Formats: sequence, C-alpha cells, structure tokens
Amino acid sequence: DDKNIVWKSFKTLFDKTSFGAEYKGAVIKMENHIPMSRGLGSSAAAIVAGLKAANAIIGSPFNRQELLQLATDIEGHPDNVAPALLGGFTVSVVSGGKVQTLSFLPKIQMNFVLAVPNFLLPTWQARQVLPKDVPMKDAIFNISRASMMIAALIKGKDRFFRYVFDDAIHQPYRKDLVPGMKEAIEAARKAGAIGAALSGAGPAVIAFNIERQNNATEVASAMTQAFASKGVNAKSMILNLDTRGAHII
Repeated sequence: DDKNIVWKSFKTLFDKTSFGAEYKGAVIKMENHIPMSRGLGSSAAAIVAGLKAANAIIGSPFNRQELLQLATDIEGHPDNVAPALLGGFTVSVVSGGKVQTLSFLPKIQMNFVLAVPNFLLPTWQARQVLPKDVPMKDAIFNISRASMMIAALIKGKDRFFRYVFDDAIHQPYRKDLVPGMKEAIEAARKAGAIGAALSGAGPAVIAFNIERQNNATEVASAMTQAFASKGVNAKSMILNLDTRGAHII
C-alpha cells in the first residue's frame, strides 16, 4: 500500500502518465543495505529507486531533472535524493518550488567511515530539538564552513578540511539525543580522519578519510569504541563515493 515508499514513488510517476490507470499494483523485490532511521538517507534511496524503476518500466519518458523534481516533491527537500539519483557530491537549491542541483566529484580520493549506533532516531524527533531561529553569528559560522568545504573538495586542498567540520546550528542541539556522538567525532579525528560529523539527523556519525592514508579500519575501530565508552553498541561501515548515481542493472 502507500505506506511502502517505493510503491508510493512508482504510483507518483505512473499517475503523471496514462499508465496510472493501467498499473494498480506491483510485485516489488527489494534488497536494502542502508540502515533505516540512522541519518543515512534510506527513505531518499527508496524514493529514487522507485522512480528510477517505474520510469524504466514505461520506457523512460522522464529525464534525470524531472526524476529529481519528483523525488524532491515526495521527500520534501533535495538533500538526500539528489546524491542518490546523481551520485557524487551535490549542492542544491529550491527556487519557486523547482530544484536546481550541481553534482561534482572531488579532486581528493576519499572514503567514508560510518559508526552506526544500534538505536533508531526518527528524523521528526531529531528536528524537534532544533530552534526555529538561529543567531546571525551561528548562521555566518556555518555558511563559511560549508563554502570552505566545497572549495576544498573542488580544489583538492585537503589541509583546509581542518576548518570545515565545526558546526553551530544542528549538532549542539542534537548531542543529547546521541550519547557518544561528541566522543566518536573526536576519536575519528585522533585516528587520522580529516573530519567527522553527525550523519544527517543522526544517530550515525560519518568520518571523512583521505584514501591514500589507508587508515579507515583504525578510524572505524576508534569510533565504535568511543560509542561503547558511553554504553552504545555501534557497527562500522567503510564506504567509497558513488560516482554514478542510480542506474538500471
């Protein structure tokens, strides 16, 4: 039924065409490796998978931009659906209800280490602790760091990453929802990661690694041990950057 987000995505796309009257249901087989309700974009991946598959079934009448718009409309924002669809790093804005996205690959070979706690943190709950307004100084603080991160990725200047992972507008308010978050971030840096942050709304923590340093295993161990020190069991995942985005196999 419509509680299944993949089917909801199928139906959204079909209803934009004459196929909406023909396709009243589907048999959908899914294999999911993304832990849910951990701040890892599992719902966005499901939305993109559903739209991509539905589009293929009816002969791919929708282009990538149109799929991105549909995905954004379903998800409510492009933050996770854009990279799921396009791959790489993405920067998006929504103007007049229309999403515009740039995707790019960094000039730094990177991998990513996740520490995924064994408890759920629904996005709605994580959003409740955020203030409705933030001080001007905090907004400036974050905008400058976000801009520096993009520049460092594009230019391949990894030494600038030491300045970009501090945050003033979401992690400080969510730290009490994620015991061990602060310790895991610090442990990742001490183990050689160029930076770490709460992944999405959490509770997973993601560390950014320079691939040539070959230290992902050490970072993973340090992060899970940091969570354990606060009584939280966490599993680690070492991932590479997807450069292709969603595609039909």
